[in-house]
Amino acid sequence: MTKTVNGCYTLLVFLAGASAAAALLPAADWKALSDRGNEAYHRGAYQEAEKFYADALSQATNFGDRDDRVAASLSGLATAYRAEGKYSQSEKLYQRAIELRETNFGRAHPETAVLLNNLGSLYQIQGRYAEAEPLFKKCLAVWEQAPGDNRRHIATSLNNLAGIYRTRAHYAEAEPLYRRALALNEAAEGGEHPSVALVLNNLALLLENQGKFAAARSLAEEALAIRERTLGPQHPDTAISLNNLADVLRDQVYLDQAEPLYQRALAIREKTLGPDHPQVAETLNSLAILYKERGRYDDAERMLRRAVNIFDNSLGQAHPRVAAGWNNLGQLAFTRHDFHEAARLYRRAMAIWEKTLGPNQPETASTLINLGALSFARKKLDDAERFYRRALEINQAHFGPANPKTAADLNNLGTVLYARKRYNEAETLYRRSLEIYEHSVGTDHATVSDPLLNLAAVYVARRRFPEAAQFYGRGMAILERVMGSDNARLAGRLEIYAALLRKSENYAEAEKVQVRATGIRVKTALRAEEDSETR
Repeated sequence: MTKTVNGCYTLLVFLAGASAAAALLPAADWKALSDRGNEAYHRGAYQEAEKFYADALSQATNFGDRDDRVAASLSGLATAYRAEGKYSQSEKLYQRAIELRETNFGRAHPETAVLLNNLGSLYQIQGRYAEAEPLFKKCLAVWEQAPGDNRRHIATSLNNLAGIYRTRAHYAEAEPLYRRALALNEAAEGGEHPSVALVLNNLALLLENQGKFAAARSLAEEALAIRERTLGPQHPDTAISLNNLADVLRDQVYLDQAEPLYQRALAIREKTLGPDHPQVAETLNSLAILYKERGRYDDAERMLRRAVNIFDNSLGQAHPRVAAGWNNLGQLAFTRHDFHEAARLYRRAMAIWEKTLGPNQPETASTLINLGALSFARKKLDDAERFYRRALEINQAHFGPANPKTAADLNNLGTVLYARKRYNEAETLYRRSLEIYEHSVGTDHATVSDPLLNLAAVYVARRRFPEAAQFYGRGMAILERVMGSDNARLAGRLEIYAALLRKSENYAEAEKVQVRATGIRVKTALRAEEDSETR
């Protein structure tokens, strides 16, 4: 299943206004209202912040447009709207505030850059990456040239620009920007600050995208710990870290550890943001993927449809996150062998991705891969090969010939050639895939098991059982390290391994493997019975 586009993370937003100490001033005072809005915003009380910013704007209009308090109030209210998912209202206020600051200060002024950054953050949330990127670049240029200590502002631009590159899977460009932003925030704020946690969180997402799960988990845990200490356990940003850490754990098949984190994130988001906020939909999407892994298809579909409905209402029908939802519903339909519905949903997702991101982007390739798997299941090998080859072309052009995504495409294409009994060609692709994986993500990464097991199948087809057992054994060892020795998915593969060992005349080892597979199936059946009794 596909994660929602742009993942689950928050962008740095700088609000104009004075310190929170102004709470002692009269309630009607503009500064007091602005500071109370800032305080409410930073503790995640966005509706409360909206009220204070709206009152501050009402006061500021008495000063006239030449007074910067008008632009500051517009920005504050726009930021509250952004956090609440009121994107069209937010955009109008940001644009009006930018016009005022450009008139009063000029286009290249640091205060104007603050608002350009905020507008860019809004565009990024909406999936309008082509509009966001030049704004972030302009802010970075302004703040790097401006006098004074602008480390926090420069870090903001670097973080946000890296987010654009990460979304577009330009990982090599994104990582140095994140690391520079992290160093600047640590120098400016110290290690225990929400701004540090934000970049750690985003860097963890980047590493997870590249399959570097151990490093991603470490950073995600660190970000969560900082947010819990500095923002509290019920803050919306804490929920972001909970969701992202759960994603990493789920991708490593630690489902029992991931589920309570998702449930906690969902509870925080529904309470603080409301049940129809896009961040609620992000957690619903993530939890649905987990339920699909557990075989709880009805629960997964219910959550996915609710997520799509939220994204559709808040972001619009043509948003990449809506496409991700349709794609995931398609995968769920595929799992249920409803191939007609799966094809319809995949094509619906691809149409959105091609329109919003372009026809040669990784998101489009992901749906092509799904269509390839669907065609393969229908035994339409010509269509499967065509879809897989196009996905390979897109990902190879986008990521390069030595990227894990390219390796996955080679492995998929090899599977079609294997089904056509073109074993030499299949073996070549599997070996290329294995080489790329081992070089890029390491010899023990979960994805390495795929070409290893497929190479074993090639040798089985050639009746070279000892070599097949060797590859299968390597692949199984990796899966056990990643999944755990009692994971339900291992049982069937262990049984295949046992059969290979018997054909290799290694009967003693075959018996041990078969006993383990049977034990896993018994435990899985008992767990399923317990789950049905508790639901």
